[in-house]
Amino acid sequence: MAEQHNNHDEHHEHEEHIGIPGYLVVFGILVVGTIITYFVSLLDLDGMLFPGANTLVALLIAFFKMTVVVLYFMHVRWQSNLIWLSAVAGFFWMAIMFAYTMQDYLTRSTGVFGQ
Repeated sequence: MAEQHNNHDEHHEHEEHIGIPGYLVVFGILVVGTIITYFVSLLDLDGMLFPGANTLVALLIAFFKMTVVVLYFMHVRWQSNLIWLSAVAGFFWMAIMFAYTMQDYLTRSTGVFGQ
């Protein structure tokens, strides 16, 4: 029984995490990202750059925030290669779904109501 307890203590000894100050930094990053998304939405990037620029910038900010959440709140940063593989596979699957959605959206005609 004592041997099992020692293995348990050794396992916790090697775990890494960022602690409360690190979580506060991550929280600050997420709040700043949300504020930046709000202010970017007030700009007319579609007229200045290209149609869909506002959406692209908002998605890039959201992707950055999602990456921070996955790495630090979900502790993927300190996990094994198998966990990293499953997280990257999730991002890859999301990219496939976005690609199919955009393929459908970009190949549609204006339809009956569009002029």
